[in-house]
Order: sequence, then structure tokens, then C-alpha cells
Amino acid sequence: MQIEFALDTFGDVTFGPDGKLKPQDQVIRDVVDQAVLADEVGVDFIGLGEHHRDDFAISAPETVLAAIAAKTRRIRLGTAVTVLSSDDPIRVFQRFSTLNALSSGRAEVILGRGSFTESFPLFGFDLADYETLFNEKLDLFTKLLRAPRVSWSGSTRPPLKNQPVYPTLAAPMTCWIGVGGTPESVMRAVRYDLPMMLAIIGGAPSRFRPFVDLYQRANAETGNAPQPIGVHSPGHVADTDEEARDQLWPHYKALHDRIGRERGWPPTTRAQFDREADYGSLYVGSPETVARKIAATVKALGLSRFEMKYSSGPLPHDRLMRSIELYGTTVIPRAREILA
Repeated sequence: MQIEFALDTFGDVTFGPDGKLKPQDQVIRDVVDQAVLADEVGVDFIGLGEHHRDDFAISAPETVLAAIAAKTRRIRLGTAVTVLSSDDPIRVFQRFSTLNALSSGRAEVILGRGSFTESFPLFGFDLADYETLFNEKLDLFTKLLRAPRVSWSGSTRPPLKNQPVYPTLAAPMTCWIGVGGTPESVMRAVRYDLPMMLAIIGGAPSRFRPFVDLYQRANAETGNAPQPIGVHSPGHVADTDEEARDQLWPHYKALHDRIGRERGWPPTTRAQFDREADYGSLYVGSPETVARKIAATVKALGLSRFEMKYSSGPLPHDRLMRSIELYGTTVIPRAREILA
């Protein structure tokens, strides 16, 4: 199977040339420029995360992806992830089937529950219904993917009977399940016969091998055809290892310390950062270093796609652009060479 090399961003709000944080509207325009460059240098897919916070600019990924679709020709376009629990599955399907039409079949969707919960109170959902909301909405969404008319019933919305939903898909659209690392999440992907995207944001990637084995074994026992497996992890590429680490470190710390304050974690140290870069799931360094580390993860987990989250906290736009350029022109060809 041809390995796909992808990029992800949440539209992290970045520092401008004046040292101040950019307004979110400019960050969104920068993301479009980043995606256009990714298309030009041979990246296979770009995913935009959905968030509802002041440190991430993208709350409506499909709108930004539509702008990207109009300026690109080959790169596949999707999310990382769509928070289905606090959205309407019919509207999500309609937005993505529209994006698929605009992009001539390049749209994908990665569905998940997200690692942040701001969307629940924002859209009037109760966190006590966390599991039910996702399970029922995923059930409805997968039916929409596979038939032009849908019949469905559950507890979260009125039933549907032989309901057409437009625009219909001219061709099948790829849909992934985002998995954070629980057996229950893995089995959900198996149950709905969907590809699995593992979010590995810390620790050795090899510790996720049991989830890969469970997924493959359960798919075989269920009679499903083999499905792609992907990994989403953070990273940054610069000309040298030292330059990459020094560029990323203060912004990585700013991002993790802010989230840590919200969740009661201690501040991130440089030793932790270097340990993740050396042995964990942080792909930072020169093109050769990053390519070798990605190739090792692809082989260890039997991946079909590797997605690097190239944005990290307020890391400036010009450095993100250089990272994308090196990823496409040097990291991807070298990783393919190693894997071959």
C-alpha cells in the first residue's frame, strides 16, 4: 500500500513580525497559504482541527477547506478532527459532500470527540451525554455515507424514515475515526468498518501497537476488509536538529503550559521536550532526522498514513512555511526511500 504523508494544523494563533499575537482572521488566511504550499511541495493530505478557543483560530474547518480547494489541485482535504458529538451529523455530511463536490472528490472527514469540551456548552449539549451523543451521531453519519436515503432512530433527535439528504455523493468519501488510545474507541472503528486515526501526542509510538493488533484482529474476525491506519503526532522541521529544537521549544512550552494550567498539569520542562524528541512522539529536527523517525513509526505500527501537526503554539508563520517546504521536498522523499 502506498504510504501517505500528511500535515495537520489547528490554526494555532501565531506571533507576527512585531512579536505580538496575530488576529485570528489573519491566522486563517495564513493557513490557506500554508495549505497551498503543502499542495505545491507534494504533501498528500492536510487536516484542519475544529476548536472553539482563543488560541486556535479554526472553528469552521469546512469553510477554510473550501477556500483551500479553490487554490489547490491535488492535495486531499479534511479535518483533524470534526467534533461530531456537538454537531448535527446531517449538516456535517452536507458540508463535506459539498466540499467533496467543490474539490472534485478530494474531501475526507476524521470524526472524533475532541480533546477539548468547549463546544458542548457553546452549542447547548450536556457533557453527561458525552458517550450517547457521539455513538448515536456516528451511527447516523455512517448511514449517510453509504446510502442516498436514510432511516434511523435514537434518543438524541427525532427519527428519520427513508430520508434523502443533499447533495448526494457522486463517489464514496473517506471517513476516519479518531482514536485516542482506548480499546473501546478501537472497537468502535471496527464496528462501523472505518479507517482508524491514532492520536499519539506523547510517549513511544510503539506502545500503541496493541491497539493496532486489536484493530486488525477484530476486523478480520468481523469479516471486514483491511482498513488504513494512520497516526497524528506533532513535529517541526528545520535545516538542522539544533535549529529545529531551538525554534520549536518556547512555543511548544507555551502551548503545553497553557493547556496544563487548565487541566492541572505541571509546567513542561526542556528535559521532557528533549526526551519526547529523542524517544517519544515529537518529530522535530532536520529533514533526515524527521524522515528516519517517521519511517520507524510507519514500520513499527504498519501505517498507511502519517500526519504531522506542524503548528505548535505561537510558532511564527514563516517558520511554519519553511517546515512545510522541507517536509514536502525532503522529508517525504527520504522517508519513502527508507521505507522502500
